[in-house]
Amino acid sequence: GPSPHSSTGNLPSCILTKCAYTIILMALFWCTEALPLAVTALIPVVFFPLMKIMDSETVCMEYLSDTNMLFVGGLMVATAVEHCNLHKRIALQVLLIIGVRPALLIMGFMIVTAFLSMWISNTATTAMMVPIAQAVLDQLHKSEQETSSWEQVAGGNNNKAFELQEAPTIPSAPEEAQKQGVGNKLLEKKHLHFCKGMSLAVCYSASIGGIATLTGTTPNLVMKGQMDQLFPMNGNVVNFASWFAFAFPTMVLLLVLSWLWLQLLYLGVDFRKNFGCGANDLEKAKARLAYGVIKSEHKKLGSMSFAEIAVLILFIILVLLWFTRDPGFMPGWATDLFIVDKTSYVTDATVVIFISLLMFLIPSGIPSCAARPMQNGKNQPGQILTSPPLLNWKTVNEKMPWNIVILLGGGFALAKGSEESGLSSWLGSKLTPLQNISPVAIVFLLCLLVALFTECTSNVATTSLFLPILASMAQAICLHPLYVMLPCTLSSSLAFMLPVATPPNAIVFSYGQLKVIDMAKAGCVLNILGILTITLAINTWAFPLFNLDKFPIWANNTGGTCK
Repeated sequence: GPSPHSSTGNLPSCILTKCAYTIILMALFWCTEALPLAVTALIPVVFFPLMKIMDSETVCMEYLSDTNMLFVGGLMVATAVEHCNLHKRIALQVLLIIGVRPALLIMGFMIVTAFLSMWISNTATTAMMVPIAQAVLDQLHKSEQETSSWEQVAGGNNNKAFELQEAPTIPSAPEEAQKQGVGNKLLEKKHLHFCKGMSLAVCYSASIGGIATLTGTTPNLVMKGQMDQLFPMNGNVVNFASWFAFAFPTMVLLLVLSWLWLQLLYLGVDFRKNFGCGANDLEKAKARLAYGVIKSEHKKLGSMSFAEIAVLILFIILVLLWFTRDPGFMPGWATDLFIVDKTSYVTDATVVIFISLLMFLIPSGIPSCAARPMQNGKNQPGQILTSPPLLNWKTVNEKMPWNIVILLGGGFALAKGSEESGLSSWLGSKLTPLQNISPVAIVFLLCLLVALFTECTSNVATTSLFLPILASMAQAICLHPLYVMLPCTLSSSLAFMLPVATPPNAIVFSYGQLKVIDMAKAGCVLNILGILTITLAINTWAFPLFNLDKFPIWANNTGGTCK
């Protein structure tokens, strides 16, 4: 039945306008950062009960939902990876495999991050990959500093970047110190510029990789749940296999385009230099020295410790359990055991918290037995020595970004308030004039709208707000519901412009290297590329996958005349 707060006729109710006011106010605060992001996210706790939109208990429950627990558990696993120094080993190993050429380095990290984000949350992936990227960049910067000093000694005035005189002369000590200072400043500026590009590459690829699988990011699951709720007779048209067939090529194409854009923005147009083609002897020597420094650092780590092996095994088990829980194209391990009356008792949050609990129980070293000193000429029984666990709460408390947990909760509370107040239904009625334009233009405009909206709110809130509206609109204008719901779900992951837009952006922004203008400049173009890519995908290979050229019978549940 209709919501008790729904609007009557064309005039929105008082409750609806109060909810809209709250959303606009929070969007402005999030965009301008007038208040800390997490503080702004707490506004619904006060406004919604006072405005009689939702009671306080219902609002507060949104701040520690199942998705929030998934986020907390994922970051616990990431903290364990960093605590046992596994991230540094992975970083150096990636460098040894890929090499130190800038373009290949960014590409390697984008591929690894996108692949991980396909199976685990983009937040947990970013939290784990950013320290690895920082370790790689630190190693590169260290090698560049060493090669720069060696170059000045070996090359003398041959470095054209520091030639200040037309004829070679013997520089005085102050001139030499001044040139060295200028060189160090240029090196630091170059390092910071590359750090910005690498940070954006990690957070962007984490958001892009999540669209490839049904479980890759929460909006995908929101869309699946909305489909089954709004169209119960859809015949499981959206499952793991069909989603992967549609979204994986889209993800690959967008990942390539984003890599090219970041390379153009932060490495320049000299592609031969970016890939190391045609390097002179001095540049080759610098690359060999950088590679040698990384290789020596990798040797210093020695063989893998018990803690590293244990954390790596637990992480692999976690990914496998996530993937096989309920893949969709085949029965999962939780399908028969933990589903009662079509209600799943086990979610991804259950799995990751289970693995996190194991990390608090498993010791970081193999227990050993130490002999006690002899007394009265007799051997005393040995003492079992145990190591601390793989993870301890003090470390977790220091690493956990609790502000992002509150930020996610604020987005969920907004989505719930929009549904309860009837704001989503009212907005749906205002979108029906779109039937007068072509379907391709409808998809492009809706993707643009969702991509802009998700910059100010969480992608979960965006999909929760828009998908019911779009489903109603599609039925009203006789469009296949998936034709608008699928691209808009993917567009909700195109949050590239603002730190508040998605947790991966907030994580890399917290490292202090990026400014808001850096993310906005890179993300603006990437948003357009993403919208064009998704529009291309839904109008090409998605048509035969989902039969988008026909209005489905299961969608005609309102007594309409669509065919």
